[in-house]
Amino acid sequence: MVLSWKLVIDSTDAPSLADFWAAALDYEVEDPSTLVEQLLAAGQIGEGAVLEHRGHKTFRGYAAVRHPEDPFDEASGVGHGRRLLFQDVPEGKSGKNRLHIDIHSEPGGLEKLVDRLEALGATRVREVDRGPAGHWWIMQDPEGNEFCAA
Repeated sequence: MVLSWKLVIDSTDAPSLADFWAAALDYEVEDPSTLVEQLLAAGQIGEGAVLEHRGHKTFRGYAAVRHPEDPFDEASGVGHGRRLLFQDVPEGKSGKNRLHIDIHSEPGGLEKLVDRLEALGATRVREVDRGPAGHWWIMQDPEGNEFCAA
């Protein structure tokens, strides 16, 4: 059985947050521009539902990233595997995440990973060193969502 899933993350700027996470995880930003064009041409959506980001038409308020090795629908660009979907919401983040992503480095590569994530726009929050039990950084993405780099 092939299992597909998506983790939906509230955002204030879905396309920009998708860009960050695609770079952080080495995923691909989904390109729904063909589907958007078809829906526009058929009159099923209006121009107000569309946004152009990095030369592609996308749905306003939504953006997704997918694992590059997972299958996807070529007509819509939607992945059928491991995905993150970002959806804009009117309210800002108000507390600690109840769910978060852990990004693991190669052995001995934590500092290099953290430096790379910072260069993409992440922020270091706190270092945790539990000796043999583990060493990681709690970080925030550009919109303040916590994640760990280990």
